[in-house]
Amino acid sequence: MAASILARRYSAYLFDLDGTLIDSAPDINRALNHALAAAHLPAVDEALTRHWVGHGSRVLLEQALEHHGRSELIDDADGMTRLLDVFIGHYEAHIADRSTPYRGVVEALDALACRGAALAVVTNKLTRLSHRVLEALDLAHYFGAIVCGDTLSVSKPDAEPALHACRILNCAPADALFVGDSETDVKTARNAGCAVVCVRDGYNHGTPADALGADGVIDSFTELL
Repeated sequence: MAASILARRYSAYLFDLDGTLIDSAPDINRALNHALAAAHLPAVDEALTRHWVGHGSRVLLEQALEHHGRSELIDDADGMTRLLDVFIGHYEAHIADRSTPYRGVVEALDALACRGAALAVVTNKLTRLSHRVLEALDLAHYFGAIVCGDTLSVSKPDAEPALHACRILNCAPADALFVGDSETDVKTARNAGCAVVCVRDGYNHGTPADALGADGVIDSFTELL
């Protein structure tokens, strides 16, 4: 199945952002630890952040608080808002200090764009953070659509973010390949009617890429070409 999926040239390619196009965990981890310090809690290792990231800033912070046995802080709405503001403020100010595109991403985007494929980002990251990091890493110009976690009233794994990207790109979902790294991305693609492949070393919440239920798994972005 994987070979036939990858052999096809699609009209459009929809990409998850964190853990797929870019390795953003180092900067996210530093921002998370900055927020934890504001709550007088110890820092967490980057490996834990890599395991937690992918469901949005609030869930990331909630998982860190649960890790420290401080679940009661999650129920403090005002306190959570303050911690989220601390986290997002630090992350936005240092969004590309250590984040980088994965190896082969730029070359693959260049090649896909040159052959006329339409490209989009479909992420649960906030709009302003998504645009900021894509611009900082000189990737924004590749994408005809950037659909973020707050673009619509729903987010991944709902089908609508992928369908919205397809509408912007004027592409039928069946003619688009979704490239992600997690079960959330696979469910999004399935719900939207897109084929889907996952990158092997993304942010997969501890589930091996081969077990995510995608149509294929890629070790390199060159396999998309």
